Amino acid sequence: MSRVQTVTVAEGEGDQRLDRWMKRRFPQVSQGMIEKMCRKGECRIDGGRVKSSTRVEEGMQVRIPPLPDKAAPVVVRTTVSDADTKLIQSCVIYRDDHIIALNKPPGLATQGGSGQTRHVDGMAEALKFGFEEKPRLVHRLDRDTSGVLLMARTRLAAKALTAAMRHRETRKIYWALVAGVPTPYLAEIKYGLVKAGGHGKGGEGEKMVAVHPRDIESTFGAKRAHTLYATLYRVASRAAWVALEPLTGRTHQLRAHMAEIGHPIIGDGKYGGSGQENMGDGWGAQLGGIISKKLHLHARMIRFEHPETRKVTTITAAMPEHMKQSWDTFGWTEDLAAEDPFESLHDD
Repeated sequence: MSRVQTVTVAEGEGDQRLDRWMKRRFPQVSQGMIEKMCRKGECRIDGGRVKSSTRVEEGMQVRIPPLPDKAAPVVVRTTVSDADTKLIQSCVIYRDDHIIALNKPPGLATQGGSGQTRHVDGMAEALKFGFEEKPRLVHRLDRDTSGVLLMARTRLAAKALTAAMRHRETRKIYWALVAGVPTPYLAEIKYGLVKAGGHGKGGEGEKMVAVHPRDIESTFGAKRAHTLYATLYRVASRAAWVALEPLTGRTHQLRAHMAEIGHPIIGDGKYGGSGQENMGDGWGAQLGGIISKKLHLHARMIRFEHPETRKVTTITAAMPEHMKQSWDTFGWTEDLAAEDPFESLHDD
């Protein structure tokens, strides 16, 4: 057993959970031991009691009680199957020593939960490419939404990217096929969003309900949400290709906002009526015919300041097959759209 010691959190070790910091410093310590030390007050930071989830910062003094010399049993990490390794590696569209960007396919969850056992986070072991640690997620996409998904390869990159997203310094543009033709062609949506009550097989508890801006303050749990949209091309009055930019990052924001203004995203059973066919002028999330019933929502572009070079970096992702087929059906090609249809709105 070692003696009681006080360890200073070194430069580059800040902004992480205490348990993760301890496991890197003392690999012989198990999660259960860390929880017990914290619960009994044996492990402290700057003299104060802590939890295993307490975040450590550079310069903090961590009291470490006597530790065993023998290493804890090695936990074998879940291996990623060859098929999943091939799949997730084929999704990589950008990679350097700090960042990995994927073109996430529709149908693949970003993280586990709600019965999801197969997800990007679980496949991240196959994205180490020689690094000791797997890359970290810094944002999410809905399971059925495709497109650009950023991951950080280091703690410092994760910290910088997360902060940039929190302070709205990262721009994301989505493409969608919606029912009807939204007018005016360039506008903003400011409905608040609140979680629906109830739970059930249909996922009611995960559905968001739009709240009129004047009612946000008086609606318990409602959060402000802000979306820009631009109608790019149309098919008579039946459907339109729109670009969407979420200025806030609420759950299901784009899907709920487009449904609220009467133009749900094609294939959106949760917000547009799963079996309702669109006959023109909006509503009904199915176009029928050869148009796929899958969700037509794609994270097309992300623009951010690179955490290391500080250069503005833009990454774009090609559409998934079902959306390409719909675009082909309507005679649209990806190069018809400006990379940033909202550029004039952001020029100060």
